[in-house]
Amino acid sequence: MAKRTSLLSSVAAAAVLLAAAAGGALSAGLGETAQASTNGTLAATAGCGKAPTLSSGTRTISSGGQNRSYILRIPDGYDRNRPYRLIFGFHWLNGSANNVASAGYYGLLPLSNNSTIFVAPQGIDNGWANTNGRDLTLFDDISRQVENDLCVDTSQRFALGWSYGGAMSYAVACARPTIVRAVTVISGANLSGCNGGTQPVAYFGIHGIYDSVLNISMGRSLRDTFVRNNGCTAQSPREPSRGSLTHITTTYSGCREGYPVQWAAFDGDHTPSPVDGSSSPNDSRTWTSGEIWRFFSQFASTTPPPTTAPPTTAPPTTPPPTGEPGACTATYRTVNTWPGGFQAEVTVANNGATTLNGWTVRLTLASGQAISSLWNGVNTGTTGSVSVRNADYNGTVGANGSTTFGFTATGNGATAPSGVSCTSP
Repeated sequence: MAKRTSLLSSVAAAAVLLAAAAGGALSAGLGETAQASTNGTLAATAGCGKAPTLSSGTRTISSGGQNRSYILRIPDGYDRNRPYRLIFGFHWLNGSANNVASAGYYGLLPLSNNSTIFVAPQGIDNGWANTNGRDLTLFDDISRQVENDLCVDTSQRFALGWSYGGAMSYAVACARPTIVRAVTVISGANLSGCNGGTQPVAYFGIHGIYDSVLNISMGRSLRDTFVRNNGCTAQSPREPSRGSLTHITTTYSGCREGYPVQWAAFDGDHTPSPVDGSSSPNDSRTWTSGEIWRFFSQFASTTPPPTTAPPTTAPPTTPPPTGEPGACTATYRTVNTWPGGFQAEVTVANNGATTLNGWTVRLTLASGQAISSLWNGVNTGTTGSVSVRNADYNGTVGANGSTTFGFTATGNGATAPSGVSCTSP
Protein backbone atom coordinates (compact mmCIF):
# COMPACT_ATOMS: atom_id res chain seq x y z
CA MET A 1 0.00 0.00 0.00
CA ALA A 2 2.98 2.36 0.25
CA LYS A 3 2.69 3.20 -3.45
CA ARG A 4 -0.79 4.62 -2.79
CA THR A 5 -0.80 6.01 0.73
CA SER A 6 2.37 8.01 0.11
CA LEU A 7 0.43 10.02 -2.46
CA LEU A 8 -2.07 11.49 0.00
CA SER A 9 -0.20 14.72 0.63
CA SER A 10 0.26 15.41 -3.08
CA VAL A 11 -3.40 14.66 -3.73
CA ALA A 12 -4.42 17.08 -0.99
CA ALA A 13 -2.15 19.78 -2.33
CA ALA A 14 -3.61 19.52 -5.81
CA ALA A 15 -7.27 18.96 -4.92
CA VAL A 16 -8.14 22.64 -4.42
CA LEU A 17 -6.48 23.70 -7.69
CA LEU A 18 -8.11 20.87 -9.59
CA ALA A 19 -11.55 21.64 -8.22
CA ALA A 20 -11.17 25.26 -9.29
CA ALA A 21 -10.13 24.25 -12.80
CA ALA A 22 -12.71 21.53 -13.24
CA GLY A 23 -15.51 23.84 -14.28
CA GLY A 24 -13.71 24.73 -17.54
CA ALA A 25 -12.05 21.38 -18.08
CA LEU A 26 -14.56 20.04 -20.56
CA SER A 27 -15.41 21.72 -23.83
CA ALA A 28 -14.73 19.03 -26.41
CA GLY A 29 -17.61 17.01 -27.81
CA LEU A 30 -17.94 13.32 -28.30
CA GLY A 31 -15.76 13.30 -31.40
CA GLU A 32 -16.46 10.49 -33.78
CA THR A 33 -17.27 7.86 -31.19
CA ALA A 34 -20.49 6.13 -32.19
CA GLN A 35 -23.33 6.56 -29.75
CA ALA A 36 -25.25 3.48 -28.64
CA SER A 37 -28.07 2.67 -26.26
CA THR A 38 -26.93 0.67 -23.26
CA ASN A 39 -30.25 -1.08 -22.72
CA GLY A 40 -30.96 -2.18 -26.28
CA THR A 41 -29.52 -4.76 -28.64
CA LEU A 42 -26.18 -3.61 -30.00
CA ALA A 43 -23.95 -4.71 -32.83
CA ALA A 44 -20.70 -6.52 -32.21
CA THR A 45 -17.59 -4.38 -32.74
CA ALA A 46 -15.58 -4.33 -35.96
CA GLY A 47 -12.88 -6.42 -34.29
CA CYS A 48 -15.15 -9.44 -33.90
CA GLY A 49 -14.14 -12.28 -36.20
CA LYS A 50 -10.79 -10.68 -37.07
CA ALA A 51 -7.34 -11.96 -36.25
CA PRO A 52 -6.15 -9.33 -33.73
CA THR A 53 -3.09 -7.17 -34.33
CA LEU A 54 -3.07 -5.73 -30.80
CA SER A 55 -1.39 -7.64 -27.98
CA SER A 56 -1.17 -7.23 -24.23
CA GLY A 57 1.28 -4.61 -23.05
CA THR A 58 1.94 -0.88 -23.35
CA ARG A 59 0.43 0.70 -26.46
CA THR A 60 0.94 4.16 -27.90
CA ILE A 61 -1.78 6.17 -29.59
CA SER A 62 -2.11 9.60 -31.17
CA SER A 63 -4.91 11.49 -29.43
CA GLY A 64 -5.77 15.17 -29.66
CA GLY A 65 -2.49 15.87 -31.45
CA GLN A 66 -0.41 14.26 -28.69
CA ASN A 67 1.26 10.92 -28.24
CA ARG A 68 -0.52 9.13 -25.40
CA SER A 69 -0.23 5.61 -24.00
CA TYR A 70 -2.19 2.90 -22.25
CA ILE A 71 -1.66 -0.65 -21.01
CA LEU A 72 -3.83 -3.32 -22.58
CA ARG A 73 -4.60 -6.72 -21.05
CA ILE A 74 -6.21 -9.24 -23.42
CA PRO A 75 -7.69 -12.40 -21.83
CA ASP A 76 -5.75 -15.65 -22.02
CA GLY A 77 -7.12 -17.87 -24.77
CA TYR A 78 -8.71 -14.87 -26.52
CA ASP A 79 -11.51 -15.97 -28.89
CA ARG A 80 -12.04 -13.52 -31.74
CA ASN A 81 -15.67 -14.63 -32.10
CA ARG A 82 -16.61 -13.96 -28.47
CA PRO A 83 -17.64 -10.45 -27.37
CA TYR A 84 -15.73 -9.53 -24.19
CA ARG A 85 -16.45 -7.10 -21.39
CA LEU A 86 -14.24 -3.95 -21.53
CA ILE A 87 -13.08 -2.20 -18.33
CA PHE A 88 -11.09 1.04 -18.09
CA GLY A 89 -9.10 1.50 -14.88
CA PHE A 90 -7.94 5.09 -14.26
CA HIS A 91 -4.95 5.76 -11.96
CA TRP A 92 -4.76 8.22 -9.08
CA LEU A 93 -2.81 11.50 -8.91
CA ASN A 94 0.92 10.78 -9.36
CA GLY A 95 0.04 7.16 -10.03
CA SER A 96 0.43 5.51 -13.40
CA ALA A 97 -1.09 3.04 -15.80
CA ASN A 98 1.58 0.60 -14.67
CA ASN A 99 0.44 0.94 -11.04
CA VAL A 100 -3.11 0.05 -12.06
CA ALA A 101 -2.03 -2.88 -14.23
CA SER A 102 0.38 -4.29 -11.64
CA ALA A 103 -2.38 -4.17 -9.00
CA GLY A 104 -4.67 -6.23 -11.22
CA TYR A 105 -6.85 -3.30 -12.30
CA TYR A 106 -8.10 -2.60 -8.78
CA GLY A 107 -8.22 -6.34 -8.07
CA LEU A 108 -10.71 -7.16 -10.86
CA LEU A 109 -8.31 -9.05 -13.13
CA PRO A 110 -8.08 -12.20 -10.96
CA LEU A 111 -11.88 -12.19 -10.57
CA SER A 112 -12.62 -11.87 -14.29
CA ASN A 113 -11.83 -15.48 -15.24
CA ASN A 114 -10.62 -14.30 -18.68
CA SER A 115 -13.97 -12.71 -19.49
CA THR A 116 -12.71 -9.14 -19.75
CA ILE A 117 -10.40 -6.88 -21.75
CA PHE A 118 -8.72 -4.38 -19.42
CA VAL A 119 -7.33 -0.94 -20.28
CA ALA A 120 -5.22 1.31 -18.02
CA PRO A 121 -4.73 4.74 -19.68
CA GLN A 122 -1.87 7.04 -18.74
CA GLY A 123 -2.76 10.60 -17.69
CA ILE A 124 -0.76 13.66 -18.65
CA ASP A 125 1.40 14.75 -15.70
CA ASN A 126 0.12 11.59 -13.97
CA GLY A 127 -3.32 13.12 -13.53
CA TRP A 128 -6.68 13.70 -15.21
CA ALA A 129 -7.13 17.47 -15.50
CA ASN A 130 -9.09 16.75 -18.69
CA THR A 131 -8.25 20.20 -20.05
CA ASN A 132 -10.50 20.98 -23.02
CA GLY A 133 -11.80 17.41 -22.84
CA ARG A 134 -8.45 15.89 -23.82
CA ASP A 135 -8.81 12.87 -21.53
CA LEU A 136 -12.33 12.14 -22.76
CA THR A 137 -10.90 12.25 -26.26
CA LEU A 138 -8.27 9.74 -25.14
CA PHE A 139 -11.04 7.49 -23.79
CA ASP A 140 -12.80 7.73 -27.17
CA ASP A 141 -9.64 7.07 -29.17
CA ILE A 142 -8.54 4.07 -27.09
CA SER A 143 -12.06 2.62 -27.24
CA ARG A 144 -12.10 2.98 -31.01
CA GLN A 145 -8.65 1.41 -31.43
CA VAL A 146 -9.45 -1.54 -29.17
CA GLU A 147 -12.90 -2.18 -30.62
CA ASN A 148 -11.72 -2.01 -34.22
CA ASP A 149 -9.22 -4.75 -33.47
CA LEU A 150 -10.78 -6.87 -30.70
CA CYS A 151 -14.23 -8.32 -30.09
CA VAL A 152 -15.93 -6.16 -27.46
CA ASP A 153 -19.43 -6.46 -26.04
CA THR A 154 -20.73 -2.93 -26.58
CA SER A 155 -23.29 -3.32 -23.80
CA GLN A 156 -20.56 -4.23 -21.31
CA ARG A 157 -18.22 -1.22 -21.10
CA PHE A 158 -17.21 -0.05 -17.62
CA ALA A 159 -14.87 2.43 -15.92
CA LEU A 160 -13.49 2.77 -12.40
CA GLY A 161 -10.78 4.56 -10.49
CA TRP A 162 -9.62 5.86 -7.13
CA SER A 163 -9.24 9.53 -6.14
CA TYR A 164 -8.29 11.43 -9.33
CA GLY A 165 -9.06 8.21 -11.24
CA GLY A 166 -12.49 8.20 -9.62
CA ALA A 167 -12.98 11.78 -10.77
CA MET A 168 -12.15 10.72 -14.33
CA SER A 169 -14.57 7.81 -14.12
CA TYR A 170 -17.26 10.26 -13.00
CA ALA A 171 -16.42 12.51 -15.98
CA VAL A 172 -16.84 9.52 -18.31
CA ALA A 173 -20.23 8.71 -16.75
CA CYS A 174 -21.37 12.32 -17.22
CA ALA A 175 -20.15 12.71 -20.79
CA ARG A 176 -20.46 9.19 -22.21
CA PRO A 177 -23.69 7.85 -20.65
CA THR A 178 -24.63 5.87 -23.76
CA ILE A 179 -21.17 4.31 -24.00
CA VAL A 180 -20.44 3.04 -20.47
CA ARG A 181 -22.84 0.64 -18.77
CA ALA A 182 -21.67 1.41 -15.24
CA VAL A 183 -18.89 3.13 -13.30
CA THR A 184 -17.37 2.81 -9.86
CA VAL A 185 -15.91 5.89 -8.17
CA ILE A 186 -13.67 5.23 -5.17
CA SER A 187 -12.98 8.25 -2.95
CA GLY A 188 -13.68 10.65 -5.80
CA ALA A 189 -14.72 14.27 -6.34
CA ASN A 190 -15.63 16.51 -9.26
CA LEU A 191 -12.04 17.19 -10.36
CA SER A 192 -12.18 16.22 -14.05
CA GLY A 193 -15.45 17.95 -14.87
CA CYS A 194 -18.94 16.74 -15.69
CA ASN A 195 -19.88 17.57 -19.27
CA GLY A 196 -23.55 16.63 -19.43
CA GLY A 197 -24.38 14.69 -16.32
CA THR A 198 -28.12 14.49 -16.94
CA GLN A 199 -28.55 10.94 -18.30
CA PRO A 200 -28.70 7.68 -16.32
CA VAL A 201 -25.67 5.44 -15.77
CA ALA A 202 -25.42 2.60 -13.24
CA TYR A 203 -23.29 4.01 -10.44
CA PHE A 204 -21.34 2.62 -7.46
CA GLY A 205 -19.70 5.08 -5.09
CA ILE A 206 -17.25 4.07 -2.33
CA HIS A 207 -15.88 6.55 0.23
CA GLY A 208 -14.25 6.69 3.67
CA ILE A 209 -16.21 8.49 6.39
CA TYR A 210 -13.19 10.53 7.52
CA ASP A 211 -11.42 10.99 4.19
CA SER A 212 -8.82 13.69 4.91
CA VAL A 213 -8.07 14.40 1.23
CA LEU A 214 -11.45 14.44 -0.53
CA ASN A 215 -14.18 14.78 2.08
CA ILE A 216 -16.97 12.23 1.94
CA SER A 217 -19.40 15.06 1.15
CA MET A 218 -17.72 15.29 -2.27
CA GLY A 219 -18.38 11.62 -2.91
CA ARG A 220 -21.99 11.97 -1.79
CA SER A 221 -22.45 14.81 -4.26
CA LEU A 222 -21.24 12.66 -7.17
CA ARG A 223 -23.51 9.84 -6.04
CA ASP A 224 -26.52 12.12 -5.82
CA THR A 225 -26.06 13.19 -9.46
CA PHE A 226 -26.94 9.67 -10.51
CA VAL A 227 -29.52 9.15 -7.79
CA ARG A 228 -31.41 11.92 -9.61
CA ASN A 229 -30.54 10.82 -13.15
CA ASN A 230 -31.49 7.21 -12.47
CA GLY A 231 -34.81 8.14 -10.87
CA CYS A 232 -33.93 6.56 -7.51
CA THR A 233 -35.75 7.33 -4.30
CA ALA A 234 -33.75 9.93 -2.36
CA GLN A 235 -32.47 8.73 0.98
CA SER A 236 -29.61 9.12 3.44
CA PRO A 237 -27.87 5.72 3.47
CA ARG A 238 -26.58 4.39 6.76
CA GLU A 239 -22.84 4.86 7.27
CA PRO A 240 -20.60 3.15 9.84
CA SER A 241 -19.47 4.90 12.98
CA ARG A 242 -15.90 5.98 13.62
CA GLY A 243 -13.93 3.14 15.14
CA SER A 244 -16.25 0.38 13.92
CA LEU A 245 -13.76 -0.77 11.24
CA THR A 246 -16.65 -1.87 9.04
CA HIS A 247 -18.36 -0.81 5.84
CA ILE A 248 -22.04 -0.50 4.95
CA THR A 249 -23.23 -0.97 1.39
CA THR A 250 -26.64 0.39 0.41
CA THR A 251 -28.54 -0.28 -2.82
CA TYR A 252 -30.98 2.53 -3.57
CA SER A 253 -34.63 1.72 -4.15
CA GLY A 254 -36.90 3.04 -6.88
CA CYS A 255 -34.18 3.34 -9.52
CA ARG A 256 -35.02 3.07 -13.19
CA GLU A 257 -34.77 -0.55 -14.30
CA GLY A 258 -31.23 -1.40 -15.33
CA TYR A 259 -29.72 1.69 -13.68
CA PRO A 260 -29.00 0.88 -10.01
CA VAL A 261 -27.14 3.16 -7.64
CA GLN A 262 -25.04 1.64 -4.87
CA TRP A 263 -23.18 3.41 -2.07
CA ALA A 264 -20.57 1.95 0.26
CA ALA A 265 -19.24 4.01 3.15
CA PHE A 266 -16.38 2.62 5.21
CA ASP A 267 -14.71 3.53 8.48
CA GLY A 268 -11.45 4.79 7.03
CA ASP A 269 -9.42 7.52 5.35
CA HIS A 270 -8.41 8.12 1.72
CA THR A 271 -7.66 4.62 0.38
CA PRO A 272 -8.86 2.27 -2.36
CA SER A 273 -8.22 -0.81 -0.22
CA PRO A 274 -10.07 -0.66 3.13
CA VAL A 275 -10.24 -3.86 5.16
CA ASP A 276 -13.04 -4.69 7.57
CA GLY A 277 -11.71 -5.23 11.08
CA SER A 278 -8.42 -3.46 10.38
CA SER A 279 -7.16 0.10 10.14
CA SER A 280 -4.45 -0.97 7.69
CA PRO A 281 -5.45 -0.93 3.98
CA ASN A 282 -4.46 -4.03 2.04
CA ASP A 283 -4.88 -4.74 -1.68
CA SER A 284 -5.28 -8.49 -1.27
CA ARG A 285 -7.68 -8.39 1.70
CA THR A 286 -9.99 -5.53 0.75
CA TRP A 287 -13.69 -6.13 0.20
CA THR A 288 -13.89 -3.49 -2.53
CA SER A 289 -12.76 -5.63 -5.48
CA GLY A 290 -15.35 -8.32 -4.77
CA GLU A 291 -18.19 -5.82 -4.43
CA ILE A 292 -17.15 -3.89 -7.54
CA TRP A 293 -16.93 -7.08 -9.57
CA ARG A 294 -20.34 -8.17 -8.36
CA PHE A 295 -21.78 -4.75 -9.27
CA PHE A 296 -20.32 -4.80 -12.79
CA SER A 297 -21.10 -8.45 -13.51
CA GLN A 298 -24.80 -8.15 -12.64
CA PHE A 299 -25.52 -6.57 -16.02
CA ALA A 300 -26.58 -9.08 -18.65
CA SER A 301 -25.19 -8.70 -22.14
CA THR A 302 -27.52 -7.36 -24.79
CA THR A 303 -25.00 -7.73 -27.60
CA PRO A 304 -25.72 -10.63 -30.00
CA PRO A 305 -22.82 -12.90 -30.95
CA PRO A 306 -21.14 -12.19 -34.30
CA THR A 307 -23.06 -13.44 -37.31
CA THR A 308 -21.83 -16.79 -38.59
CA ALA A 309 -22.73 -18.84 -41.62
CA PRO A 310 -25.75 -21.12 -41.17
CA PRO A 311 -25.04 -24.79 -40.47
CA THR A 312 -24.69 -27.06 -43.46
CA THR A 313 -26.44 -29.91 -41.70
CA ALA A 314 -29.93 -30.01 -40.24
CA PRO A 315 -30.19 -29.03 -36.56
CA PRO A 316 -30.97 -31.78 -34.07
CA THR A 317 -34.64 -32.56 -33.56
CA THR A 318 -34.17 -33.16 -29.83
CA PRO A 319 -32.69 -30.74 -27.30
CA PRO A 320 -29.02 -31.20 -26.41
CA PRO A 321 -28.20 -33.08 -23.24
CA THR A 322 -27.84 -30.96 -20.13
CA GLY A 323 -25.05 -33.01 -18.67
CA GLU A 324 -24.43 -36.43 -17.21
CA PRO A 325 -25.48 -37.30 -13.69
CA GLY A 326 -22.52 -36.84 -11.36
CA ALA A 327 -20.46 -35.00 -13.98
CA CYS A 328 -20.49 -31.72 -12.03
CA THR A 329 -18.01 -31.52 -9.15
CA ALA A 330 -16.99 -28.67 -6.84
CA THR A 331 -13.61 -28.20 -5.19
CA TYR A 332 -13.04 -25.66 -2.43
CA ARG A 333 -9.78 -23.94 -1.51
CA THR A 334 -8.81 -21.13 0.84
CA VAL A 335 -6.97 -18.39 -1.06
CA ASN A 336 -6.00 -16.09 1.80
CA THR A 337 -6.69 -15.60 5.51
CA TRP A 338 -6.34 -12.74 7.95
CA PRO A 339 -7.52 -12.05 11.51
CA GLY A 340 -11.29 -12.17 11.38
CA GLY A 341 -11.72 -13.10 7.74
CA PHE A 342 -10.65 -15.03 4.67
CA GLN A 343 -10.97 -15.35 0.88
CA ALA A 344 -11.97 -18.62 -0.79
CA GLU A 345 -12.46 -20.02 -4.28
CA VAL A 346 -14.58 -22.90 -5.57
CA THR A 347 -13.79 -24.62 -8.86
CA VAL A 348 -16.78 -26.08 -10.68
CA ALA A 349 -15.64 -28.83 -13.05
CA ASN A 350 -17.42 -30.83 -15.72
CA ASN A 351 -15.97 -34.34 -15.70
CA GLY A 352 -18.46 -35.64 -18.25
CA ALA A 353 -18.51 -35.85 -22.02
CA THR A 354 -21.46 -33.49 -22.51
CA THR A 355 -21.93 -29.80 -21.75
CA LEU A 356 -23.27 -28.58 -18.41
CA ASN A 357 -25.99 -26.01 -18.97
CA GLY A 358 -26.20 -24.42 -15.54
CA TRP A 359 -24.82 -25.48 -12.15
CA THR A 360 -25.51 -25.08 -8.46
CA VAL A 361 -22.99 -25.59 -5.66
CA ARG A 362 -24.11 -26.29 -2.10
CA LEU A 363 -21.90 -26.04 0.96
CA THR A 364 -22.21 -25.56 4.70
CA LEU A 365 -20.04 -22.88 6.28
CA ALA A 366 -18.51 -23.49 9.68
CA SER A 367 -19.95 -21.79 12.75
CA GLY A 368 -18.99 -18.11 12.88
CA GLN A 369 -18.31 -17.81 9.15
CA ALA A 370 -20.41 -15.42 7.02
CA ILE A 371 -20.03 -14.46 3.36
CA SER A 372 -19.51 -10.71 2.90
CA SER A 373 -19.08 -10.59 -0.90
CA LEU A 374 -19.25 -13.15 -3.70
CA TRP A 375 -18.39 -12.97 -7.41
CA ASN A 376 -18.91 -15.14 -10.52
CA GLY A 377 -22.07 -16.62 -9.00
CA VAL A 378 -25.35 -15.83 -7.26
CA ASN A 379 -25.65 -16.97 -3.67
CA THR A 380 -28.67 -17.81 -1.55
CA GLY A 381 -27.75 -17.41 2.11
CA THR A 382 -24.57 -16.11 3.71
CA THR A 383 -24.22 -18.38 6.77
CA GLY A 384 -24.72 -22.05 7.47
CA SER A 385 -26.14 -23.90 4.45
CA VAL A 386 -25.44 -21.79 1.36
CA SER A 387 -26.17 -22.43 -2.31
CA VAL A 388 -24.45 -20.70 -5.22
CA ARG A 389 -25.77 -20.91 -8.76
CA ASN A 390 -23.96 -19.81 -11.89
CA ALA A 391 -23.98 -16.22 -13.12
CA ASP A 392 -25.49 -15.47 -16.53
CA TYR A 393 -22.12 -15.65 -18.24
CA ASN A 394 -20.54 -18.82 -16.78
CA GLY A 395 -23.34 -21.39 -16.61
CA THR A 396 -22.21 -23.30 -19.70
CA VAL A 397 -19.24 -25.54 -18.96
CA GLY A 398 -17.95 -27.72 -21.76
CA ALA A 399 -16.82 -31.32 -21.42
CA ASN A 400 -13.71 -31.51 -19.22
CA GLY A 401 -13.98 -27.75 -18.67
CA SER A 402 -14.24 -25.71 -15.49
CA THR A 403 -15.11 -22.31 -14.08
CA THR A 404 -14.70 -20.69 -10.67
CA PHE A 405 -16.48 -18.44 -8.22
CA GLY A 406 -15.01 -16.78 -5.17
CA PHE A 407 -16.00 -15.02 -2.01
CA THR A 408 -14.71 -13.19 1.02
CA ALA A 409 -16.10 -14.00 4.44
CA THR A 410 -15.78 -13.06 8.06
CA GLY A 411 -14.76 -15.65 10.62
CA ASN A 412 -11.95 -18.16 10.95
CA GLY A 413 -10.90 -19.47 7.54
CA ALA A 414 -8.99 -22.43 8.96
CA THR A 415 -12.08 -24.64 8.85
CA ALA A 416 -13.24 -25.57 5.34
CA PRO A 417 -16.99 -25.80 4.65
CA SER A 418 -18.59 -29.24 4.76
CA GLY A 419 -20.91 -30.92 2.30
CA VAL A 420 -19.48 -29.23 -0.79
CA SER A 421 -21.41 -30.57 -3.78
CA CYS A 422 -22.44 -29.62 -7.30
CA THR A 423 -25.54 -30.37 -9.37
CA SER A 424 -26.55 -29.47 -12.91
CA PRO A 425 -28.76 -27.94 -14.08
